[in-house]
Amino acid sequence: MVIIKEKIPIAQLQKIAQDTFGNLVKAVVDVKKEMMVVGGELHSDEEALLLENGSSQKDLWGINLYTDSKTDEWIEFDSMINLKPSQNNYSRGIEDSKIREQVVSIINKLIQK
Repeated sequence: MVIIKEKIPIAQLQKIAQDTFGNLVKAVVDVKKEMMVVGGELHSDEEALLLENGSSQKDLWGINLYTDSKTDEWIEFDSMINLKPSQNNYSRGIEDSKIREQVVSIINKLIQK
């Protein structure tokens, strides 16, 4: 697993994908610290790494990135860690449009497509 705080090329993300799920990379984004972890087998593994590095669980959101997709829909908001009833998120998606926008903004900041 890799913590990403600075911009990386999509080719590096594609390499991580090839080593795990082919064209898919699981990622957990910290919307407060504007960083993410990629390359874990489970979102919960990535979440644990961020928690060990000082992140707060309320700021962590799980996504999937389809590295070969040429569309804007290469981000999938789907993870068990997103089930956060205390934050009014009752699904595996990210129901709050502001949080989704934050996640997209952070991905665009960290991944050079």
